Order: sequence, then C-alpha cells, then structure tokens
Amino acid sequence: MSEDGPLLLTGCDGRGVATITMNQPRRHNALSAALVAALAAALHEAEADPAVRVVVLAGAGPTFCAGADIGEMRASADATVEDNEREASRLAALLARLDGLATPTVARVHGNAFGGALGLVAACDIAIASQAAAFALTEVRLGIVPAMISPYVVRAIGVRQARRFFLTGERIDAPLAERIGLVHAAVPDAGLDAAIDAITGGLALGAPGAQAEAKRLLRFVAGRSDDTDRDAARATARWIARLRAGEEGREGLSAFLEKRQPAWRKS
Repeated sequence: MSEDGPLLLTGCDGRGVATITMNQPRRHNALSAALVAALAAALHEAEADPAVRVVVLAGAGPTFCAGADIGEMRASADATVEDNEREASRLAALLARLDGLATPTVARVHGNAFGGALGLVAACDIAIASQAAAFALTEVRLGIVPAMISPYVVRAIGVRQARRFFLTGERIDAPLAERIGLVHAAVPDAGLDAAIDAITGGLALGAPGAQAEAKRLLRFVAGRSDDTDRDAARATARWIARLRAGEEGREGLSAFLEKRQPAWRKS
C-alpha cells in the first residue's frame, strides 16, 4: 500500500479479460522496486488462473508509466555495481515474465511512456495507444542506456529504428510509434477503450492452448530459447549496472536531479 492506495488495481470481466492497472498516479506509475514486484506477482496469478484468457496492462492517472523511479535512481548513484545489478535484475525478470506469459497480453497506453515503460509496451503481444500518447528512450541523456528493455524494443522496432531513438533520446509521438512498430495502432483518445475491447474480444475467440503454442512458435522461429533469454537478461542487467556506477551515469543523474545541464552539453 502506498500514498495512492494499492500498487495495482486488478479485475477480470466475464470474457476472461483481466486488467492489471498500475495505480501510482502521483508518481506517474514509476517503476519502483515495489511496483515491479507487484506486477510480477500479478502476472503470475493471472497466468495460473484458467478463467483468465487475456491480460491487459494499463496505468492509472494521466501517465501510463514514467519509467524508472527517480528516488530509487538517486540511490543507485551511490550504490555499488553489484547492488545496481541486483536491482536491475528485478526489472529484467519482470520483462521476461511479461514477454513469456502463455496468456495473450495487451498494453493499453495513454499519456507518457518513457524509459522502462517502453519495455512493458514492447514485451506485450499487442500494444494499442491513444493518439496523444508520447514515448521516449531518454537514457543517453542521463549518461546510461536502455539496457534491460533493449531486447524487447529492438524486436518491436528493429535495429535500424533503434539506432536512431537509442542515440537521440527524442520524443516519439503515437503516430510515429505506430509507423515504426512500437505499437500496433494509435487511436483517438475517446476510442482507446473501444479499441482495447475489440482486440481483447478477438483474442478471446482463440483457443488458449493454441495461443500459448503460437507464442512458443514465434520464439522458436526467431531463434530464441530460455537459455538465450536468460543470458540476455543477465548481460543487460550487468550493462546498466556498470553505466549507472560510471562517471557519465553519475553526472547525468546528478544533472537531472539538480535541474542543470550535464557536463557533456556545450550549450
């Protein structure tokens, strides 16, 4: 429980569509350690419930998810590489669980989705955004990289687009997110819930066993396995831990918190 109430709101309708809503609106649903743990537990419960046919991931308040929790990022600047790696591994494990869930998953994206939020979006099977949604991979502007989310984002948008957005950190509006494959559709704000209902209704028509096998098939033809996914998760957690503890990572976070330009900017 937090100042906003429960970390998550959950519910399941008569069709078997379970909605997991991040419920930290005053914190813009930032990915704190507590929220990451709650999401992982909720996904486990949903997958284990035979009544659940589809999982929708959503955010309460004006923001889908602001990415990393700033308070915890501040602490990470003074943490050891080993402590940073343990913290990073929790998000890596959540993304792996979301990506590997046997149940079909849908991201309902509104408002801002920054940093780690793009990992949640890309790890879902289907992503639908409102046309007012905005996305960004701003890590390089903080002296770090989008390490743990990179396998999922690159699979969604491809290496060529990732080369641009990983390096620039620029904002991506919803129509552009649709064009590059980050989301499957960008719809008018007023039509977001109708679009989610339509896609979840279609998913509910499929055989659950066949859908789980389809997801396994996609992993197979993409050359993925449990071993390769675990190796990637470990490697990316080590990557971000090293950069958070490095000179640019410390400077980038300090500049952000102090609302000043980092040392590498000349103007």
